[in-house]
Amino acid sequence: MNQQENYINSLLFEFERYKTLGDNTFSQLNDQDLNLTYNQGDNSISLIVKHITGNMISRWTHFLTEDGEKSWRDRESEFTDSYSTKTEMINAWEQGWECLFSAVASVRGSNFDTLIKIRNEEHTIIEAMNRQLAHYAYHIGQIVHLGKMHKGDKWISLSIPKGGSKAFNKEKISK
Repeated sequence: MNQQENYINSLLFEFERYKTLGDNTFSQLNDQDLNLTYNQGDNSISLIVKHITGNMISRWTHFLTEDGEKSWRDRESEFTDSYSTKTEMINAWEQGWECLFSAVASVRGSNFDTLIKIRNEEHTIIEAMNRQLAHYAYHIGQIVHLGKMHKGDKWISLSIPKGGSKAFNKEKISK
């Protein structure tokens, strides 16, 4: 495997990992949880998802040939009028990820040197993809944290639960 393939495989692994964190958070929440905010001006999980999916569809549509900030994107509207239902939100979430995974699949050795524009600023493919990975990790971290706050003691941990590190490490090392 060459370095480009290794990079793409590693990137896909990380994108899948963050998507799964979101999926596993959503599975624990209801419509009310998804739209809950603690203070005026806060973003709900639903609004964060609306922003992520708006970003994904803009950035990854025609990834190799068009600026990632599309003229048709209305970023400001991503922070108003959250999704009405969990189903509507998850459908948008899936659409965003489908766009992302399709674009990443289009990257080959023959186009790996393509410069990607985001707001008219040139990025290498690695820079553009890393930028998006960091952006989604940031927001998905917010989603997980909000989900945990909403569920309180009913939250099912998505990682090693507090106090479980020794047992987890022992199991991993014994394999």
